[in-house]
Amino acid sequence: MPLDHHCPHCAGQLNISQVTCKECQLSLQGALPTPRLYRLSSEDQHFVELFVTASGSLKQMAQSLQVSYPTIRNRLDHLITQLEALQAEDEAYKAQILDAIEAGEVSAKHGMRQIENM
Repeated sequence: MPLDHHCPHCAGQLNISQVTCKECQLSLQGALPTPRLYRLSSEDQHFVELFVTASGSLKQMAQSLQVSYPTIRNRLDHLITQLEALQAEDEAYKAQILDAIEAGEVSAKHGMRQIENM
């Protein structure tokens, strides 16, 4: 089931701050990295799931969803645009971290850890 990344109360962006092991109940808390696919809308996450299970066949998706091929193609184009925008955001954030390292605002070790956790 896709997970929405917006707060149901104020529509702000939800961040992942805790994960817990189902087996031993070990919990990790803190500012955890947010995967790009999580940052997509629930509708787009569902589309990605359908795309993968259809082995990338837009024709098969159109048939199973009972919509036209151009409709599926447009949805895929929209998804590509969304992912490119998220990638650009990540790259801009990475550049900010590198600038902060260069300016001596954060240590190289801490900055590289932030980049690795993106």
